[in-house]
Amino acid sequence: MARLAQTHGLTDIQQEILSTVRDFVDKEIIPVATELEHRDEYPQAIVDGLKELGLFGLMIPEEYGGLGESLLTYALCVEEIARGWMSVSGIINTHFIVAYMLKQHGTQEQKDYFLPKMALGEIRGAFSMSEPGLGSDVSAITSKAVKDGDEYVLNGQKMWLTNGGTSTLVAVLVRSDEGHPEGTAAHKSMTTFLVEKEPGFGEVRPGLTIPGKIDKMGYKGVDTTELIMDDLRIPANRVLGGTTGRGFYQMMDGVEVGRVNVAARGCGVAQRAFELGVGYAQQRHTFGKQIAQHQAIQFKLAEMATKVEAAHAMMVNAARKKDSGERNDLEAGMAKYLASEYCKEVVEDAFRIHGGYGFSKEYEIERLYREAPMLLIGEGTAEIQKMIIGRRLLEEYRFQG
Repeated sequence: MARLAQTHGLTDIQQEILSTVRDFVDKEIIPVATELEHRDEYPQAIVDGLKELGLFGLMIPEEYGGLGESLLTYALCVEEIARGWMSVSGIINTHFIVAYMLKQHGTQEQKDYFLPKMALGEIRGAFSMSEPGLGSDVSAITSKAVKDGDEYVLNGQKMWLTNGGTSTLVAVLVRSDEGHPEGTAAHKSMTTFLVEKEPGFGEVRPGLTIPGKIDKMGYKGVDTTELIMDDLRIPANRVLGGTTGRGFYQMMDGVEVGRVNVAARGCGVAQRAFELGVGYAQQRHTFGKQIAQHQAIQFKLAEMATKVEAAHAMMVNAARKKDSGERNDLEAGMAKYLASEYCKEVVEDAFRIHGGYGFSKEYEIERLYREAPMLLIGEGTAEIQKMIIGRRLLEEYRFQG
């Protein structure tokens, strides 16, 4: 039987990269993922392996020491990695969003300085938009930057920072009213700052504190933190792109890449859940035969496989649209929405197939059952995706009356 979620039209290089990543996942991630996740342990050996494979430079242009691959290649690699352990895909996701934002919007000096080190994994990226009191309402950001000579002074508190402890470069979105008169729309008075820091927790540079890890239901191993700025001084040459007031657009461009990534993660987790479900269904016997031979279980497997295929196809379409240079917020929103919802449903069906054993920490499906909910809220909730989709549809199908 052919493996689910195949992608047609890939080059030989893409197929070779995916084959290498798949082998790495099967040999180095899946055998240790559940044990590391239960201990909430950072997967340093796995990260070192990803560095050796060159994955931290996958989408960074060759002129900066990267592999210069497409978003599609990256998304398919993320799908494979999430199939092994979703937390590992989170470690590279924020890194790539920052690298992408630098490639698309950075000054030449910023690209020359950061991208070669990011390609090697020597500089590790994270990005920060959310705050404790705003959720999905980015326009309500209260963190602020004030110009002081050749520097900016940043104050505020950020929330849900993936790789907050292990990263050494954080792209932080704050309000910057300088040059923007009172009454300017919120999204036109935001700026992205490139904040360099030491890895670890506590005060990681003067004026910047990363408290300890947030204890989460799932998505363990990867560090999720707050970020507190208290008179943090950042030189003006660390404004992304060199001009204030463009941060909202830069971040939204990066988030489109992130939404394709979350869709890919949903596809990978759903694939693994299907593999576990179909495997267990052929091992477990009830009423004298494999439970896979019961029609009710076959119906579940059919529905699960169809959802895996549909989510994968939509994710691939969104990645290819972005690679073409076209606007892809509609496709990315649809892919993120569908893949995350289907992932939750496929994981739950695999959990049901496992019966009481699915509730045991000895079985891998228990971990997936706790991981899947994060995808429902990461990079924008389902409700936010539906708002984006609805508005774009009304633009495309405007009534002519």
